[in-house]
Amino acid sequence: MKWNQAWMNAVQAIGGKQLQRLPAVVLIVAGLVAGSRWLPDQAGAAEISPQLKEQVLQIIRENPEVILEAVQAYQQQQREREQQARQALLQQAKANPATLIGNSPTQGAKHGRVVLVEFSDFQCPFCARANTTLKQFMEKHGNTVTLVYKHLPLTGIHPEALPAAKAAWAAGQQGKFWEFHDVLFTKQTALGEPLYRETAKVLGLDMQKFDRDRASQAAATAVAQDLAMAETLGIEGTPFFLMNGEVLAGAVSLADLEAALAKVK
Repeated sequence: MKWNQAWMNAVQAIGGKQLQRLPAVVLIVAGLVAGSRWLPDQAGAAEISPQLKEQVLQIIRENPEVILEAVQAYQQQQREREQQARQALLQQAKANPATLIGNSPTQGAKHGRVVLVEFSDFQCPFCARANTTLKQFMEKHGNTVTLVYKHLPLTGIHPEALPAAKAAWAAGQQGKFWEFHDVLFTKQTALGEPLYRETAKVLGLDMQKFDRDRASQAAATAVAQDLAMAETLGIEGTPFFLMNGEVLAGAVSLADLEAALAKVK
């Protein structure tokens, strides 16, 4: 269908007594405001006549309230879809928590019935504090609990979070994720290229492979997959934990983790 015809159909959809078909308004306004950037190609933009634009603008002038209603309806639909996706993932975490592991690094029980998924940022001070608590918890329950690390670099406030995540992922490709992970949290104030390379050398990593891996698309994809899961869950800060579907947020205490474990068992 040509764009000129598509726009005409949209105009007809909101004309007269059919103004309840509000999403069409958003499409039309977006096209008018953004111009050809919202159209598939320049040829399509050229097919939109001044008369059609004026007709659409006239409908909007006569019914300005439909724009706000359309946006509000769209936002509500988005919120409902996000909530459904979140609930589905939480239900999955309860029914079969191992499915959330994917290719993420793990420690503790190999096939534990309890899976503790951690979303963390190497530059987050609360994550560093939580890491100390997690160590105590896993020393006690590592034979029954599987700890899973998911990257959630808050790049807007932590400029070294993403480089650190990629460096840790690269160390993991040589079997040294958790050792690298511990150094990053222990020396959090020194995060940066010198620390990443020094740590890789101390751990005996193949430096060429380390540099190649952390700059690879595979590293970016691994972090992006974790970020996508965090977005589905609606996570807004770190650290964040899921234990068989039970949610714990912030720098949790050992008592918090023990209570959650008792509940899921």
